[in-house]
Amino acid sequence: MLNRHKQRDSWFLTDYSVNPYEGCSCNCLYCYVRGSRYGENMNDTLAVKANAPALLEKQLQLRARKNQYGFVAVGSATDAYIHQEQEERMTEQILRLLLKYRFPVFISTKRHLITRDIELLKAIDRAAILPADLQWFGRGVILSVSLSTLDESIAGMLEPGAIAPIQRLQLVQQLKQEGFLTGVNAIPLLPFISDTEEEMEKLIAAAAQYNAGYILCGGLTLFGNAAADSKTLYYKFLERYEPGLIPAYDELYNQQQPHIHRQYQDVLRQKADRLCNKYHIKNRII
Repeated sequence: MLNRHKQRDSWFLTDYSVNPYEGCSCNCLYCYVRGSRYGENMNDTLAVKANAPALLEKQLQLRARKNQYGFVAVGSATDAYIHQEQEERMTEQILRLLLKYRFPVFISTKRHLITRDIELLKAIDRAAILPADLQWFGRGVILSVSLSTLDESIAGMLEPGAIAPIQRLQLVQQLKQEGFLTGVNAIPLLPFISDTEEEMEKLIAAAAQYNAGYILCGGLTLFGNAAADSKTLYYKFLERYEPGLIPAYDELYNQQQPHIHRQYQDVLRQKADRLCNKYHIKNRII
């Protein structure tokens, strides 16, 4: 249940991840889980990890005894607050165990249900023990809300189970008002759609307007060629949205590689740096 990273995630500061569910009702077509080694992120194959709390407690107990504290990403291959969480409450049970053993928490979500656990998350924020090299950081909880575009029609096609972009911005503001370190994950930005200078400026300006503490900007990864894989599903979206973009995507994702080439990533980072400076918002957590 508790997966330890080979090294700390440079984006999110996490050393561990735990997933309450297998699959995700947000059903984002571009999800990196689709077609990758993590499996198909399909709503109709969703599974509840019913024995997760018992297994997780043993692992947390061991790590705590060895003083191996680190941020735990709750929901790295699924959204921790999918529709089924309302009834199953697996994320809530996991958070209570993380509080018991005093592990810090990172959560990224596209769902408003996270507000149910505000008091629990506040308790973790106060009680968490940070790893030695992050003790100066002073926060036991980091919360992110994911946004790929501000366009509601595009979001509706690509992220059918998520709340609307404006609602996500309002969620950022609400969590920030509750005292949390809260930001925006603009991951993935969509090539030629939401990664343009104009669209990135709108998104970064909106993040600043809604008091996000940071915004992380990253590119789109597309895996696989099978029917349920992210590359296949995303290309079907392109056929509906703007077929003229397909040749440009073929050039970006050439030689069957899921990741965009480094030159694109460098340009994206430069745009993010410039716009974040303009709107006085950090483009990293620390």
